[in-house]
Amino acid sequence: MRIRERPEISVEMSAVVSCPALLIAAPSSGSGKTSLVAALARWHTRRGRRVKVFKCGPDFLDPQIHAMASGQPCDNLDLWICGEDDIRARLARTARDNDLILVEGVMGMFDGQPSSADIAERFGLPVVAVIDARAMAQTFGAVALGLANFRPGLPFHGVFANRTGGERHTESARDALPIGIAWRGALAGNEAATLPSRHLGLLPAAEIDDLLARIDLLADALDTTPLAKLPPAVRFAAPDAAPSPQRLAGKKIAIARAAAFCFIYPANLELLAALGAESLFFSPLAGDSLPACDAVWLPGGYPELHAERLAARHDLAQQLTAHIEAGQPLLAECGGMMPLFESLADLDGRSHPMLGLLPGRTVMGKRLAALGSQRIELPEGVLRGHAFHHSRCQTDWPVLAQAERIDGSPGESVWRKRRLTASYFHFYFPSNPEAVAALFDPAFRHSERNVHEHNSEIRNRGPRWRWPRRSRIAHAQGGAPDPLRGRAGL
Repeated sequence: MRIRERPEISVEMSAVVSCPALLIAAPSSGSGKTSLVAALARWHTRRGRRVKVFKCGPDFLDPQIHAMASGQPCDNLDLWICGEDDIRARLARTARDNDLILVEGVMGMFDGQPSSADIAERFGLPVVAVIDARAMAQTFGAVALGLANFRPGLPFHGVFANRTGGERHTESARDALPIGIAWRGALAGNEAATLPSRHLGLLPAAEIDDLLARIDLLADALDTTPLAKLPPAVRFAAPDAAPSPQRLAGKKIAIARAAAFCFIYPANLELLAALGAESLFFSPLAGDSLPACDAVWLPGGYPELHAERLAARHDLAQQLTAHIEAGQPLLAECGGMMPLFESLADLDGRSHPMLGLLPGRTVMGKRLAALGSQRIELPEGVLRGHAFHHSRCQTDWPVLAQAERIDGSPGESVWRKRRLTASYFHFYFPSNPEAVAALFDPAFRHSERNVHEHNSEIRNRGPRWRWPRRSRIAHAQGGAPDPLRGRAGL
């Protein structure tokens, strides 16, 4: 059967627009990137500037913090998942309507395939490295020197010291900088401004009651730093692309949105609207009934923290069962999938009865069970996304399809029951609008025979794609592979 891949997009460029832009990176996770980006966004918005923040990588939690700080949704930038044209279009559109673009990096500056440095270099974004200086003095200069010179051609804009211990400590870090590396300021450690976290990362923004007050504390401290000045303007040109046909015009999609279902890419909602769909939000935790709709989307989140309340939703179980028995689409991702099985075992080992739409159970674990970017071939088409979870699924329900990781190894399973599609896989909808339209379109039909043929194709062939051998070798040797020429990642 024919599998629809990411549609080809014209490479013709539209008019060039300019906007001050800056990417905040770091030597490692935990250095303070999120706090600094949020504080900088808040500092400028308080002065009447319109600020748009982006987050490198497939993150759900940091963008919620940035949305609160900037007053705008925070989109994700990932060269492999999103594709270069998607990123280029978003940056250019943002540059037309905003006074400042801020981008938070992911992990360490050069970590991952692709990395924050890849994004900065590809789109000409000036980079400031925030370095956690609390356990060093003159070594701050050595770390800065390595970051600035590791990759020639990277638009390096300077360094920022985080969690300094006082004026003398700050001076020792600044004075250690080699000539040619710009000092962008420092922030002293401040426990009152620390952002709380748990097993998947920072707490969701909605769960931090004094979040804005914490961000304001950090923003106040930026007043006298060079970082507070607007960065250089960057020129952006968007690829010309035809608008997506409104394949879901007139369709109503019920979307769960609550503390247990809070992992939603803003770009996914944007695409559903572009396809003509109307989004109807409801909260299973608040007792909301399933709205009258044509399709349902249960995004990821933290069902394990709200298992007792979900277990009591017998009415919702009946409504969702009636929905899929009527042949209507339901997409359940990761935490949105977990309540659909018969039971859920939480981190304390307690088992909770769930909604029971699928046989089996999910079990929370103390250690990470899966992490990374993946692609999945469904009867509707090929989609990209990622997985990040601590639980495991135990079920004998037949697998519809198996995702593939970037290196070609097996990824997440996808289960299907009528039009119910369930997986730990988090879908990035703009990676294939046509496939997303088919997933949510009640009129889309695929025969059982085609599903069987699709499963056989996945089982019988080896990985269709992987990073080019030259890029894998370059990465292993510490070089900078460029796997994204032409269509990103292929």
